[in-house]
Amino acid sequence: MNRPNPKSSLLRLPLLALLGFAAACGGADATPASEDVAAIPVRVVTPAFRRSMPPIVLTGTLGAKEEIPLAFKIGGVVARVAVEAGQAVREGEVLAELSLAEIDAQVSAARDGRDKARRDHDRAVKLLADSVVTASQAEDARTGLDVAEAQLRAAEFNQRYAVVRAPADGVVLRRQLEVGQLVGPGAPVLVLRTERKGLVLRAAAADRDAVRLKEGDAARVRFDAFPDRSFAGRVERVAVAATPMTGTYETEISVQAAGQRLASGLIGRAELATRAATALPTIPAEALLEVDGDRASVFVLREGDTVRRVAVRVAFLAEGDAAIASGLDASMRVVTAGATRLADGARVRVTERAP
Repeated sequence: MNRPNPKSSLLRLPLLALLGFAAACGGADATPASEDVAAIPVRVVTPAFRRSMPPIVLTGTLGAKEEIPLAFKIGGVVARVAVEAGQAVREGEVLAELSLAEIDAQVSAARDGRDKARRDHDRAVKLLADSVVTASQAEDARTGLDVAEAQLRAAEFNQRYAVVRAPADGVVLRRQLEVGQLVGPGAPVLVLRTERKGLVLRAAAADRDAVRLKEGDAARVRFDAFPDRSFAGRVERVAVAATPMTGTYETEISVQAAGQRLASGLIGRAELATRAATALPTIPAEALLEVDGDRASVFVLREGDTVRRVAVRVAFLAEGDAAIASGLDASMRVVTAGATRLADGARVRVTERAP
């Protein structure tokens, strides 16, 4: 009887272990998966195309379209102030006067100078006829008369504008002078609000809003002082250049008072409805993933009940919806409910109920 070789037995043990491991691995690879990965229930929508955009809201201060700063043509001492701030005035009414003692003296001196120059001229004409003076001297006399007459006209003009009169019917907004005060020429002493050009709300529009505004756009204006009323308005002017300090664009919106007395300085908010130049695809905002500024992504359904991730750019959000500037077209079906559970290429099952 042959006895087993101890060395042979030791060599066979690692070989048997290796064969067993290989068989186990081969068996795992050979056995196919018997169950598919379960499809994830989702809801989908087709983008709706709309031209409406969120309204533009501007806040500003009410004032008259025409607010005129009034000043004296010349400097002097204030002799009379006939109005107070807030007082209504009529066109041509005297509002303030300077002391005329100095200007009257200047007019009198200019008139005397004109009379003397006229006498000199008349004498030179007679002497020229008698050949006593030359033609050049007679022409100098004529020039002296012209200069004297111009000086008189200037003095009389200044005399007329030593009085401030209302250029139109209106209300005095500000009074910046008192009797006895010394004022300089051209310095504003009164500000008059006239009604002939109506009321405007002056507001500052950001660049993203200014490019959407145009003259003639309708607006609804509300004031805190009249919380239960709104007033019709219309864009009258949008600045073509930004204000250097703020980077905003000055906008004027005309306001129809509709019989209501509206004081200058009221703070108002104007709401303007605008429309996009082209219709934008709109989807529920819940479909957006990985939102970063105006960048985001969505899952769209493709053939074979799988989904793919699509990058989109958001134009704006309004009332739970997102308008998409780029990345979607009318043929796409966008996943809404269930989107947060998906990965690119995942299988889905479309359902009408929320998953």
